[in-house]
Amino acid sequence: MPYDHAPTPPNADSQRANHNDRLHGKQVAAMFGRIARWYDFLNHSLSLGMDIYWRWRLARAARPLPAAGSPGTVLDLAAGTLDVALALTRQYPEVRVAAVDFTLPMLQQGQSKLAGVEDRILPIQGDGRALPLPDESMDAATIAFGIRNIRPRPAAHAEVLRVLRPGGRFCILEFGTARRKVWGGLYNFYLDSVLPTLGKLISGDRSAYRYLADTIRDFPDERTLARELMDAGFARVFHVAMLSGIVYLHVAEKAGPAETQEGAGDE
Repeated sequence: MPYDHAPTPPNADSQRANHNDRLHGKQVAAMFGRIARWYDFLNHSLSLGMDIYWRWRLARAARPLPAAGSPGTVLDLAAGTLDVALALTRQYPEVRVAAVDFTLPMLQQGQSKLAGVEDRILPIQGDGRALPLPDESMDAATIAFGIRNIRPRPAAHAEVLRVLRPGGRFCILEFGTARRKVWGGLYNFYLDSVLPTLGKLISGDRSAYRYLADTIRDFPDERTLARELMDAGFARVFHVAMLSGIVYLHVAEKAGPAETQEGAGDE
């Protein structure tokens, strides 16, 4: 009996998903490239300056624990214009930061901030799903408002786990899901209607801030993200809500050396 068309290969769905994820990454990189020069101004103004405090909290939570005699190295993923990298160097005066971002114009925009710390912050254009870093080379890792932009997220979780030393923390600063009403729906109205309009007026790019609102709405809640991180292999995960749950600080810890040895002994 003749077929109307050839059967779909078994891996066609995964190939299509991989293609869509690569396309999404390129589109996001192009979008951030368009708004790079407005990024800091919009971050500070649209959050009424609270983003500075949130990033301080993120850096504080990282708590890198370098080996004796080492200054310590922290990965800042989706480093953007390097504000988190700078916050890390202020809180940990000896630490060095590998600042990785997929969008080169964002890193270039942050270069002017590095006076005095050029030898401690290394901007690297790279993909969070395939980090250009050796195994167990980082004492901690951070990401601020960037995990939403990486697809698939589990690939980024696995890569961060790979490069973290045992006992290291992966600290994620991210918006809470906008599927829940906050402040009687006032925040949701701001996110859906006010934010894209203000973004367009200042940067000329409404689509970038429409994308921001859409990805916040689609982002999983704190419990779902915690399950993702545990499934990736992190030993412990907890989160802290800020500003009525508009923003969350998530902390995932890799198993320490003793735990790793115990696990190996149980096999």
